[in-house]
Amino acid sequence: MHAIFQYEFGPPDVLRYEERPDLQPGPDQVRIAVEACGVHLIDTSIRSGVDNGSLPSPDLPMIPGREVAGTVDRVGSGVPPTWLGRRVVAHLGAASGGYASQAVTDPERLHALPDNVTADVAVGAIGTGRTALGLLDQVKVGPKDIAVVTSAAGGLGVLLVQAVHRAGAEVIALAGGPEKVDIARAAGADLAVDYLPAGWDDTIRADAGPPTFVFDGVGGEVGRRLYPLLHPTGGTVVRYGWSSGEEAEIDDPSIRLVAPLGPQLTSRPGGMRSLESEALAAAADGTMVPLVGTVRACRCGDR
Repeated sequence: MHAIFQYEFGPPDVLRYEERPDLQPGPDQVRIAVEACGVHLIDTSIRSGVDNGSLPSPDLPMIPGREVAGTVDRVGSGVPPTWLGRRVVAHLGAASGGYASQAVTDPERLHALPDNVTADVAVGAIGTGRTALGLLDQVKVGPKDIAVVTSAAGGLGVLLVQAVHRAGAEVIALAGGPEKVDIARAAGADLAVDYLPAGWDDTIRADAGPPTFVFDGVGGEVGRRLYPLLHPTGGTVVRYGWSSGEEAEIDDPSIRLVAPLGPQLTSRPGGMRSLESEALAAAADGTMVPLVGTVRACRCGDR
C-alpha cells in the first residue's frame, strides 16, 4: 500500500509519501480499497498541531485523514462476507488513516453507498454533512426567519445555505469574491453578498430585513459588523468557528449565542451515526449535496 505519513506537526511539507506492507484487517474489521478521502479545513489544523477544542491532538506518527470511501476488499474473522465488494464510506475517527490506498476500520463505522452517490460526494456528506445537520439539530429555523450564512461558498456554508433554504427561511449568504458569491447563489441564497468590498453590511441593511439567525464560522471583523444587524428584539448567533483567527465578542444581552460543536453534538440522541445516515440520504436525494472543491488524483492509489 501507499500512504501519506506525518511525523511532526507543521506545514504541508511535513507530510511524507511512503510505501508500506498491505494492511490486514483484524478480527471484526474490514479493509477498504480507498477511492476518495476527505480534506477539510480542520485537517490543516490537525496537521499543524493547532488546538482543535474538543479534538485531542493526535499521536504521531500517523496517517492523517478522517473520511474515506471505496470498496471493501477484505474482511477479518467475525465479519459477514456480504460486506465484500460493497461500496462504502466511513468516518475513521479524529485524525487517523485516510490518506492511504487502504484503510482498516470496524464494520460499525461503515455506510453502504447508494448507487447515485460518488465517492467524493460521500466523504463530504459523512464529514461536513453530518456537521451541518448537527448544527441545525440544535436550533429551529423556519419560514419566518431570515438567516445569514458566513463563508457561504465553503463546504459547510453551502450545505447550510441549502438546508436553511429548504426550511423555508430567507437566506443571506456572505462570500468573498464574485465566483464564491455565484456558488452561494446557486446553492439557494436569496441574497448573496460579497463581503470583501467596503459597505457589504449596508447592502444587507438596504436589501433585507433584520436577520434572526447568523451562522458564523468566520468571526473577527465580519462578526463584529454582522452581529449588530440582528433583529432588534433579539436574534441567535450559531458559532461554529472563526476562520479569521479571531472570535468576535457579543456584548448585547438580547443576542442568544449557540456553540453547537463539542459534547453537545457528540452526545446527542442517536449519536453521530444517525447524522451521517441522514446526510448520505440527503446527498442521494439531492436535498443537501456537498460542494466538492478541488479534486486531485491521489498518488496513494495502487491501481
